Amino acid sequence: APEGDGRWIEYAGGYTDMLAQRGADLKREAVTAGSTEDTREETREAKVSLPSSPKRRLNFNEKHALETLPKRIAKLQAEIAKQQRHLDDPDLFQKNRKKFDQASDALTKAQQELREAEDKWLELEVLREEIEQA
Repeated sequence: APEGDGRWIEYAGGYTDMLAQRGADLKREAVTAGSTEDTREETREAKVSLPSSPKRRLNFNEKHALETLPKRIAKLQAEIAKQQRHLDDPDLFQKNRKKFDQASDALTKAQQELREAEDKWLELEVLREEIEQA
């Protein structure tokens, strides 16, 4: 974020995190500057006050993901079971190496997608619960 005087500072997190971190820096500067710069201190204090954020709600994409992810997770679990049944054949590797490789690759891909979908669903569910409690 631009800090003035041609300086840029990188903040971890989002916009509100930047404001919070910037506010802490401004308070620290105000304390070290003392009372000699009353006008500058007043402007810093004005910058420190964070804008009051309205109550957080789930946006459309988050709501849609919460509705569709359980179906996607079930579909991925079915795909994993299907590929696992193919790989359970002890002679598959010797009979048809290409089919074995395809099933193995599909299983790995489905497992990765399942992990990602479950993580996303869990993240959204926690967010939904936090919003409801607030």
